[in-house]
Amino acid sequence: MTKKHPRLLISSLTMSLLAVSSFLPVFANTSGLSRAVATSDHMQPAIPRAAQDKVATKKLAQLKNRKGKRPNILWLVVDDLGFGDIGGAFGGGAHIGAATPNIDRLASKGLSLTSTYSQPTCTPTRSAMMTGRLPMRTGLIRPILAGDTLTNNPWASEDSVAKILSNVGYHTVLTGKWHTGELKGMRPHQVGFDEFQGYYASQKELTQQFDYRRYPDLVLDEEKLARFKKVSGKIDMYYGAKGKKEKVVDKTTGLDQFAEADHILADFTMNKISTLAKGDKPFFIAHNFMRVHADNHPSKEFKGKSASKYPYKDNVVEVDALIGRIVQAVEKAGIADNTFIFITSDNGPQRDAWPDAGYTPFRGGKGTSFEGGIRVPGIAYWPGMIAPRTSAELFDLMDLFNTTVNIAGATNNIPSDRYIDGIDQSSFLLTDNGQSKREQVYVWLNTNFMAVRVREYKIHMKTMQLHNSFQNIDYASISDFGLSPWVFNLFVDPKEELPVGHRMNPWVASLGAEAKAHAATFKKFPPKNIGLGF
Repeated sequence: MTKKHPRLLISSLTMSLLAVSSFLPVFANTSGLSRAVATSDHMQPAIPRAAQDKVATKKLAQLKNRKGKRPNILWLVVDDLGFGDIGGAFGGGAHIGAATPNIDRLASKGLSLTSTYSQPTCTPTRSAMMTGRLPMRTGLIRPILAGDTLTNNPWASEDSVAKILSNVGYHTVLTGKWHTGELKGMRPHQVGFDEFQGYYASQKELTQQFDYRRYPDLVLDEEKLARFKKVSGKIDMYYGAKGKKEKVVDKTTGLDQFAEADHILADFTMNKISTLAKGDKPFFIAHNFMRVHADNHPSKEFKGKSASKYPYKDNVVEVDALIGRIVQAVEKAGIADNTFIFITSDNGPQRDAWPDAGYTPFRGGKGTSFEGGIRVPGIAYWPGMIAPRTSAELFDLMDLFNTTVNIAGATNNIPSDRYIDGIDQSSFLLTDNGQSKREQVYVWLNTNFMAVRVREYKIHMKTMQLHNSFQNIDYASISDFGLSPWVFNLFVDPKEELPVGHRMNPWVASLGAEAKAHAATFKKFPPKNIGLGF
């Protein structure tokens, strides 16, 4: 594998923007469209919302005075759940064969965010949520796969949200899928979590050694299987605690055994909630479901439980039930009014695995820079603190880093020696009819700077060709645009079917300036290369 020096990555990045900048005036360093204001050179500019910031600050202070400790924080992250898989404002649920009454109830009593953005694939999203930084900065630019050799540990120079919260008195737990490194020094309990129980890789990476119908050339070939096991990494469920040696708590022995994994993990989280609610410390729990990433194998309890009867749909129903049980554990512990809950997916549906895949009303899916790959459901639920409503304003999952840290009262602990792409959105969530502070969403695919969304406009600096509408990962290519980049108005064309271009959009130069300004941040804060580039 050819190693790229960070300076070469900078050069490549600059070259990729030449086509965008070629039609811009040389003096266009800022965008006339953007309302965002920079407060420092290492933080993503945000739209000032002084009035709602005051409301949110007062609201959090009053809550702390009533409860005597900081709020608990619970992330519920589903793997590869499509925007349109769940009901409510997201349009799915029962009428597409998989009812989601528990998630729908939380959405109806919380804030449904219909313009929530992830990264195109899982490892980049999960690392971005944990660090508040784009994967291009941390080096975690794509999923870590069997046989990958990393050149260095990206976590050695990163501060996870768990590390920051643990340092200010939170008990931090990660349950379920990690998928941001299993080597020494990269495991959850080594990067800030007090406890971890779960798996290091994705569902497919763990079950493919046993599924002879889907992978006959691996499972039924003893020589190949033996070789694969040497490079495939850890496939068992592990428990680890900070400063202690990890141990296997459930050995992966086959498909039927693994099908019950999410129930074991949900039980672990529910027990933690029950125990930690009685203590003096607030908690932060990131519960990452193994479902509904292909390959889906429903548990005995949920096999055939969806109206569809397909394994994917059965597991959507299963995840919904487990989310209901976990939230019920919060309510039973009497801490619902002091617990911020956020439900989301790590990227769009993996259409390559269809019909073992979810649904999105948008173009593309997992692995693409189109809306179908990066626009995911987002639900913020906090009784008495977050008013029930729906918002289409921008929210990036990286914003959970800053928002969580602020809710925990630890904003001063955010590092200043690196660029932070997340934005504190606590006032957006906590203020009745609050507005987003995010103006821009940046879309990267591996080391390719693909697109920027500003307000309802999205400019593509590189074009993505999907040679088969269902194979967004295995049969797609990336190329440069022609004379003008592709510009879409997502309010009138959410499926990104026909660019409005310069003929119908006066903001092309301003959108190009947004790309230039973003690229400039990499000059002072160079990206890391950990060996994941193909």
